[in-house]
Amino acid sequence: MKAMILAAGRGERMRPLSDTTPKPLLEVGGKPLIVWQIERLAAAGFTELVVNVAHRGEMIVERLGDGARFDCTIRYSREPEPLEVAGGIATALPLLGDTVALIVSGDVYTDYDYTALHQRAATMAGHAAPPHLHMVMVPNPAYHAAGDFGLVDGQLVLDGAMRWTYGNIALYRTALFAELPRGVKLQMLPLYRTWIARGWASGELYTGFWSNVGTTADLDRLDRTLHQERTSR
Repeated sequence: MKAMILAAGRGERMRPLSDTTPKPLLEVGGKPLIVWQIERLAAAGFTELVVNVAHRGEMIVERLGDGARFDCTIRYSREPEPLEVAGGIATALPLLGDTVALIVSGDVYTDYDYTALHQRAATMAGHAAPPHLHMVMVPNPAYHAAGDFGLVDGQLVLDGAMRWTYGNIALYRTALFAELPRGVKLQMLPLYRTWIARGWASGELYTGFWSNVGTTADLDRLDRTLHQERTSR
């Protein structure tokens, strides 16, 4: 099954580290962030990977190669400049094809079990009716206390008594992006709002370990956590 790792961003909040090293290659627990994702995806059976790259992207290509050492294949969608999430996915469509694909962020660390998504992806692929995307939500971190979307009986809603944060893990019918222009910056939020309003998005709440590594403080905190876990075993 195919998965895409989003790795094209500049990582502005991670400067000065990201000035010389693309954010997905910054290390926590002795490995680059993106390698943790690749290993977990490959172990879960997502062995056909697409990685989009832009800022210092050739460093990522050189480090990861064709994916053979991770027991997967990696193909690269090169962007002359970061195209935001929707623009990046639309531009990568020739590599993804017409399918249901898992798309994750290269700067998220989680112990979420990706194998749980295989059956859901197969169900989506076998039915033309919604849902057309399935989003993994997480409890709201302190920096995003208001959350993003509500979740009612497995369906995402724009308004709800309780809103959760999107965990940057989702299944998509790639056909959702087929009409979008390629090579153009496009943000996801307007699309999410449209799709959720139409009743196209299912979701789940994941309460296990999840960290969106956005700043140097986040990086240091996660690194300490992983080292502590390793030494305590």
